[in-house]
Amino acid sequence: MTNLPIYDKTGAKVGDYEIDLDALAPKFSAQLLKEAIVMYQNNLRQGSAKTKTRSEVSGSRKKMYRQKGTGNARAGHKRSGVRRGGGHIFAKTPKDWTYRLPRKALQVAAKMAMAEKVRGERVKVIDAIAPYEAPKTKDMAATLTALDLARTVLVVVDQYDKNTYLSVRNIPKAKILPVSDLNAYEILRPYQLLVTKSALDKFVETRVGK
Repeated sequence: MTNLPIYDKTGAKVGDYEIDLDALAPKFSAQLLKEAIVMYQNNLRQGSAKTKTRSEVSGSRKKMYRQKGTGNARAGHKRSGVRRGGGHIFAKTPKDWTYRLPRKALQVAAKMAMAEKVRGERVKVIDAIAPYEAPKTKDMAATLTALDLARTVLVVVDQYDKNTYLSVRNIPKAKILPVSDLNAYEILRPYQLLVTKSALDKFVETRVGK
């Protein structure tokens, strides 16, 4: 069992959280973790690159001059890819890069990523992030400072709250996600995680990762 300190928003320790990493991720597969990360990164690609072929550019299709007797190299029409303003010989076309690994594999990858984050001492547990009556970026920044979270950090909450989201949004290098949207890529991307106790309970008990 691994004990994680539980802090309040002032940075004071208020308890301990016991987590069994062997039960959370009985095995570690670097290959599976890599495949999951590559999948998430591929799915972020827009695939909107587009260049014109010879049939799409403007210009006459008539042969520019006769084949022989001019002293010039042989040439076809102006749309040729070897000429300025011509179409691309190997034109780029829009492409859908998205693909999916099996859901259970992604769930296992998310558990492995969290276990590695805990082993690296890059997970901090907070007792709760009370819903703000209005966006309070200053208060959220003070909480992160009190918990010594100065580098990139992902705040993981149980339920999405608009004011809490707005409080985090304007803080540089900080991001907030509900635990239901957590996956291996989002876990490994930031340097540290700040997780509410209820969100960590939900992550451990359910098959989070999509």
